[in-house]
Amino acid sequence: QVQLVESGGGLVEPGGSLRLSCAASGIIFSNIAMGWYRQAPGNLRELVARISGGGSTSYSDSVKERFTISRDNAKKTVYLQMNSLKPEDTAVYYCKATRAARDYWGQGTQVTVSS
Repeated sequence: QVQLVESGGGLVEPGGSLRLSCAASGIIFSNIAMGWYRQAPGNLRELVARISGGGSTSYSDSVKERFTISRDNAKKTVYLQMNSLKPEDTAVYYCKATRAARDYWGQGTQVTVSS
């Protein structure tokens, strides 16, 4: 019943910016926790940023002060604003929602940072 669809990925040069969007449909309500994760080739999926239903946020040290997670409950959308991008940010970025002790994942969007 829950579907998450990421968008906004692409190819950017180092120092550039992207804004990722994750649109939710189904039974998700405004008070659920959501997060962004990423997975680079050969690596495990890692947490990038989380936002609670109340709007509190947390970030991986590697992206702190460069990325910002936010949500628009009316649009059922969570965003990840990515600034000052580095080549090491290259990965597939996934949106996750947690509802009733279950995790729901999007299919991911590719972000490539290269000159």
